[in-house]
Amino acid sequence: MSYEHILYDVEDQILTIILNRPDNLNAFTVTMRDELIDAYDKADADDDVRAIIVTGAGRAFCAGADLGAGKDTFNYKARGVQKEGELHRDGGGRVTLRMYQSKKPIIGAINGPAVGIGATMTLPMDVRLASDKARIGFVFSRRGIVMEACSSWFLPRLVGISQAAEWVYSGRIFPADEAKAGGLVKAVHPQEDLLPAARRLAKEMTAESAPVSVALCRQMMWRMLGADHPMEAHKIDSRGIAMMGQSPDVAEGVTSFLEKRPAKFSMRPSVDMPDFYPWWEEPEFK
Repeated sequence: MSYEHILYDVEDQILTIILNRPDNLNAFTVTMRDELIDAYDKADADDDVRAIIVTGAGRAFCAGADLGAGKDTFNYKARGVQKEGELHRDGGGRVTLRMYQSKKPIIGAINGPAVGIGATMTLPMDVRLASDKARIGFVFSRRGIVMEACSSWFLPRLVGISQAAEWVYSGRIFPADEAKAGGLVKAVHPQEDLLPAARRLAKEMTAESAPVSVALCRQMMWRMLGADHPMEAHKIDSRGIAMMGQSPDVAEGVTSFLEKRPAKFSMRPSVDMPDFYPWWEEPEFK
């Protein structure tokens, strides 16, 4: 797929996805939705990609849904998008569900205004960094609509129900410092240091780690957010330790430590995920 509304650039094993509609403050479109899903598919299949950074072109991260259809922007029946008798799937949710499945760490570099889907698409990212020029808003109540992009699942888990409720019910736009204080972003950086900081973090996450281990640990942590008992974590921990313990990566990880040298991991997430992955698709996990 060729991209019109995003840019896709891999350098030094870091993929940078840039939302690229700067004249429209990178407002979210159906085209952007499809391109983002394709980009995450492409990244998972490419073992040269170890981490992903997402940012925006120009002065905004993403100003939310493109409101070019006016009052019918979210009226899918009126626009002929929703077929009779079918439930229209939220486009933002399709993107965030794909992000949730990612085998690669995702870092948000929120360079400017991020509202609506511009804010909620950051929630499945593993870490969010913000520019001191960033402004964030979960503005749904001010548009008379509801939370989207699975944000009613993600946001309370990230910042707690009270903070999520205050931001969502008011729909107000708040500065980067408040996002940091509320636990939504890890750090606030001057604009010129935002992408370098994101790249430093991406390298720190991946420079000495095994790609398959990172992929598995990412899925284990995100999926356990919805588990109803720690026994669910124990089940998958046990399978992971038992199966990966027989793998060449673990042999190399232990040997390199004992020999006091950098590890050279050989397993690749595109082809070497263990047999129990993806465990959540099993009809009954025993």
